[in-house]
Amino acid sequence: MAKGVLSTGLWGRAALMLAAAWGLMTGMTGASAQSYTFGPDAFRDSSRQFSPSMLGGKTPVSPSFSIPIEPLGFTAPGAIYLGQRNTLVSLDFLDENDLLFSFRVPGLIHRQFQAGESYEADERQIRAVVLSVSTGAVRAEALWTVHDRSRYLWMMRDGHFLLRDRNNLQVGDSSLALKSYLHFPGPVQWLELDPSQQLLVTNSHEPAPPDAKPGDAASASSASVSEEDRKPGNPPEMVVRVLRRDSAQVLLVSRVRSAVHLPVNADGYLEGLRSDGEDWLLNLNHFDGGSTVLGKVESSCSPTLDFVSQSEMLVSTCGAQGHKLVALGTNGHRLWEQVTPDSTIWPMVVMAPDGSRMVRESLLIDHAVNALSPIEREDVKGQMVEVLDAATGKRALVTPASPVLDGGGNVAISPSGRRVAVLNAGAIQVFELPAPPALADAAGNQPKR
Repeated sequence: MAKGVLSTGLWGRAALMLAAAWGLMTGMTGASAQSYTFGPDAFRDSSRQFSPSMLGGKTPVSPSFSIPIEPLGFTAPGAIYLGQRNTLVSLDFLDENDLLFSFRVPGLIHRQFQAGESYEADERQIRAVVLSVSTGAVRAEALWTVHDRSRYLWMMRDGHFLLRDRNNLQVGDSSLALKSYLHFPGPVQWLELDPSQQLLVTNSHEPAPPDAKPGDAASASSASVSEEDRKPGNPPEMVVRVLRRDSAQVLLVSRVRSAVHLPVNADGYLEGLRSDGEDWLLNLNHFDGGSTVLGKVESSCSPTLDFVSQSEMLVSTCGAQGHKLVALGTNGHRLWEQVTPDSTIWPMVVMAPDGSRMVRESLLIDHAVNALSPIEREDVKGQMVEVLDAATGKRALVTPASPVLDGGGNVAISPSGRRVAVLNAGAIQVFELPAPPALADAAGNQPKR
């Protein structure tokens, strides 16, 4: 069924890229990351601490619509969750005029247990509501049960969404009715979609087959393999698949040590290959065989790679000049780059379905973070949301988000890229933006201006 198997060398590099990405996102080394602690006061209503100076001196823009969330049953999560990167909410556009807002329901879960069944500490209930953007009216509602604290929902551009729980994926729509979609041999830990949303990348934890050998793991990933992993009889148990969304046909499959981020577009998967010094080659491995070098970036750490659209890549780098976002066309042309300040950490990016804009949200702190200067609770000042035009990198909107949710899920962008929803100050605030500038063409050529 599979058309091919990823080389073990790729997965070794992918595992290392994931580990390096953590340091890039935090702006810290592994040692200093262990010193990143949070206190209860830093994550209450952070909008009170947010000032225009954090927006580059700009006054926050007023939203076009504001939907109060307390009447929906939402309460800000307690400080116990902060720092754990749990996904506690999911805010998504079903279309231009309707939002899907889902959030964990606080309190005990009341249910009957069958004989021999044990209570699962990570089981939680999720309340989901479909809301009219303009009126805030509730169009549909449901209650779901999931069994871990990771991301559980992925929106698709056709008004459907995927709901993940254990080893099952279900598909739903604006009615919130769920239908079985895919069933895996083990719990799904993570999934991603390509920009066209025709491909799924899944990470699932599955017991190794009886004939698996420890040598199945890539030797290149030895830096990320524990002593326990190296023992005989401990082959990797995370399975990564690339599947077609419509038919579930498996294009690629491989076993790895831990969940990996694999950027894909309709043509293949992207990897960063170290060249000379701090140079990295951006290599596209085609699903039908062969590979193409799409460009080159400089970075002192392993760069984080993403596809914004079929023809545009976003690369996060680090170096002597600080962290950078670099956008390149798939023809290798550099479209724009932007230095990201040391006062932001743990960035998360949400792409518009049409690739026209991206939303980047980060935690705000009041000093650069390193091994000698870790974060204390009073250092965290809030959470900032930036909306960037994919074609130019220019800011279309900057606004705060509150309460601080370090696992994300509190921002959304509409299919056209012209509406952005942010959870802030006790409401879902919806901002209306002008039409985004034209994107690069299919060959990656920048549009004329």
